[in-house]
Amino acid sequence: MFHKEGQRIILTTFFIVCAVILIAQFYIDIPWLKLGLQILSLVVLILILQFFRNPTRVVVRDFDEILAPVDGKVVVIEEVEEKEFFQDKRIQVSIFMSPINVHVTRYPASGVISYSKYHPGKYLVAWHPKSSEENERTTVVVRTPKFGDILYRQIAGAMARRIINYAEIGDHVQQGEDAGFIKFGSRVDLLLPLDCAITVKLNQKVVGAKTCIAALVSKDEE
Repeated sequence: MFHKEGQRIILTTFFIVCAVILIAQFYIDIPWLKLGLQILSLVVLILILQFFRNPTRVVVRDFDEILAPVDGKVVVIEEVEEKEFFQDKRIQVSIFMSPINVHVTRYPASGVISYSKYHPGKYLVAWHPKSSEENERTTVVVRTPKFGDILYRQIAGAMARRIINYAEIGDHVQQGEDAGFIKFGSRVDLLLPLDCAITVKLNQKVVGAKTCIAALVSKDEE
């Protein structure tokens, strides 16, 4: 299954690949060059199909957990001053997506969208410390029943030059549902309350709508 945001690119690439294969077959007489062009064009098509794959995820929704919004690797877990919406300290968990990861963004929790804003910006590499504040990005806040407001940011990087965000203020959203797409990788930041329990570690690989990023701290654990 492929994401709807990739349909035009997939179709265009398919027709170009078919044209290259046919042209090479009938107009290039050098065997190694003909075969090389045909194989290269097929590799490009396979890579594009991989970029836009959208695997079905069966989500076990839980109001007591925040799930990973994307597939990737945890590259940041730290306390930060969130300056755009909360204006106070939060725990930031950042997930880096490589070009081979699934690029679909999914809602990390169920609730109501209370804030959604697009910011134009730079295209620093996604792991750059200033990418969260200076790169092109979207900021979305979900008002949840138990965690209160949680924030996630889709951040463009050196390769990812287009962010798709479906969240609109007032929408009622469900954990694990499709929230958008970042074309060709990059990074997503989660900004969570200080009193939640982070359940992942640095460099851990996570799966969108599957891996628990944070959980409520029970009174017995406080």
